[in-house]
Amino acid sequence: MRAMVLERPRTPLVMRERSAPEPASGEILIEVAACGVCRTDLHVVDGELPNPKLPIVPGHEIVGRVAAMGAGVAGLAIGERVGVPWLGSTCGLCPYCRSGRENLCDRPLFTGYTRDGGYATRALADARTLLRAGRLQQAMPGQNTTIGVVATNARLTKTQATKVAQMAHDGVARAIYPSHTMGDGDTMFALATGGLSADADVSRVGALGAEMVSDAIMRAARQATGIPGYPAARDLQR
Repeated sequence: MRAMVLERPRTPLVMRERSAPEPASGEILIEVAACGVCRTDLHVVDGELPNPKLPIVPGHEIVGRVAAMGAGVAGLAIGERVGVPWLGSTCGLCPYCRSGRENLCDRPLFTGYTRDGGYATRALADARTLLRAGRLQQAMPGQNTTIGVVATNARLTKTQATKVAQMAHDGVARAIYPSHTMGDGDTMFALATGGLSADADVSRVGALGAEMVSDAIMRAARQATGIPGYPAARDLQR
């Protein structure tokens, strides 16, 4: 198999020929069809995340098909299409795992960071973490994720931009209930181009940002299209 390998941080990836790995108990081997590039992958390559497994094959947005299965893997079929997420493996024993909050596991492994990822023709994955094509888990209240950017032509310092992003979170709370729970991943960024030369009224920019975030969420909800088993707002209004 071929793999793009990071041997040292802040160096280019190099293509290496490797023997295809054998899946251990609970693992599957995936024939990789595609792997996206996330900003987190760049953080790994740039040495901005501590203690990566080196050498490492980056890439954690993997889609492919099951090529082989290790002992104990059930409910999957050779050739089945699957996806692999950032959270590559959890211990299953800590209090977080035992209470259904594996994302907070005390001893996690992360795809493309502390275990090899998808910039390769084949990749190993923990069968417990897979995303299976056509099989969506039922969403639970408080486990949504909303990510947004407030962009302004005001001139802001880094500290002021951080304040604007914090204030913009109020827009999430106005449009989504519940919001900012332990189970969600709400994140808001602020981008300032500095096009205006005058100093900005940070409180006003933040308040406008919160209003725009709320409006954007409502527009997105109204315009969304449902999928089987998950009706959109427009479906519920019929």
